[in-house]
Formats: sequence, C-alpha cells, structure tokens
Amino acid sequence: MKLDILAFGAHPDDVELGCSGTILKEISLGKTVGIIDLTRGELGTRGSAEIRDQEANAAAKILGVSVRENLEMRDGFFVNDEKHQLEIIKIIRKYRPDVVLCNAIDDRHIDHEKGSKLVSNACFLSGLRKIETELDGEMQLVWRPKVVYHYIQWKNIEPDFVVDITGFTAGKIESILAYGSQFYDKDSKEPESPITSKNFLESVNYRSQDLGRLAGVDYAEGFTVERYLAVNSLGDLL
Repeated sequence: MKLDILAFGAHPDDVELGCSGTILKEISLGKTVGIIDLTRGELGTRGSAEIRDQEANAAAKILGVSVRENLEMRDGFFVNDEKHQLEIIKIIRKYRPDVVLCNAIDDRHIDHEKGSKLVSNACFLSGLRKIETELDGEMQLVWRPKVVYHYIQWKNIEPDFVVDITGFTAGKIESILAYGSQFYDKDSKEPESPITSKNFLESVNYRSQDLGRLAGVDYAEGFTVERYLAVNSLGDLL
C-alpha cells in the first residue's frame, strides 16, 4: 500500500497532539495517511502499554487513517543506530510516502528529539540503493520521501510554516481525548504529570488559535522544515 503521508510519533498520542488537525484535513482532501508509533509508551506515568494500544486504535478510527503500526521500540531507551534505522527504512519502503511527519526537533521529552532524528536519518538512508532490506521474504525497492516535516510539541518552537486546520479542531481534540488514561481527568487517582493538567489540554487548543491568529486564520498547526520550501510563483502563497 502506497501512502501519501506517513506520520511518526515516539509515543502513541504524539501524532494526535502535534499534527492530527493536518491529518484530518489531508484525509478530507483525498490523501491517504498512516501513523507509525515507535514505542508503546510503556514508561508513561499513567496507564499501561495495553491501555495505550487500545487508545491508539480508537484514535486511529477517529482520524480515519489507512494504517497504524507500532514498532515496539523501548520507551525511553531506543537509540538512533543502525538496527533502529533499518526498522524505519523497512516501513518507509513498505508504504512509500511522499511526505513524512515526525517529532519535534527539540523538546522536553528526550524520546521526541531522538525519534525526530532517527526518522529523519532513516528517510535519507532509505533512498540509498546499497542498503538492502527484506520484508516478508521479498527484497524491497528503495524509496526516499520528498519532504520531512517536524511538528511542534511541548516547546514553543517557531514554525517555518503553518497549516490552516480551521474546521478540524473538534476532530483533533476528539482524537486526543481517546487517550483517556493520559490527560486531564478530575476523578483520576493516578499520579500527576506535566500532561495531566487541565491547562495542558487547553494549551493544545490555544496554541492552534494563536498560530491561526498569526497566520490570519482561526486555527493552525506549525511545522519546521529540513530544507527551504519552494513555490512556483508568489500567487501560490496567496
């Protein structure tokens, strides 16, 4: 199955928090989108790997993605090495996305920056013919995505561009709330963490509002790029 867009997250819920509005919009425009979670989030303060598996599946249905896979790397301890890069390369060659979305280039959680660099490196290596990979007993063809974009997470990184997600924020929040074990719940008896506060959940919405305000729309999601964006003419920017 060839996908137009493949979104990677170090943990289940990273993609929902960072770029689910964009995913919903792209799917509405006829694009095929998949999500790849690097870990099961087993070190999370609340919930368990099994609970997060269920929540991720529920969120995938809300978003309407074509596929969601979990690579079951070690939460907190995966590294950017040959073994892990080859796992990502196999996924990229399997789904052959034109666009890859992945974690923030710098963030509070160490897995986000690691995941960002791991996926970015694998996207480049996936285009090298002398790196041979096999899937289900068959040799894979090389594939390099056209672009890699990094969504924004905890830190307020200045975006290189934003996507207007006006009309898709309700779906974004619904997909986030599918992770009931992870976010604000006034009745929860589990320990608190930086993402369990009511303020954090509200911040997802007001960040989208603020980026939208700066771009002249109601809501937006921001991304950073690895190379300059090019347009055919100034009219493409209107």
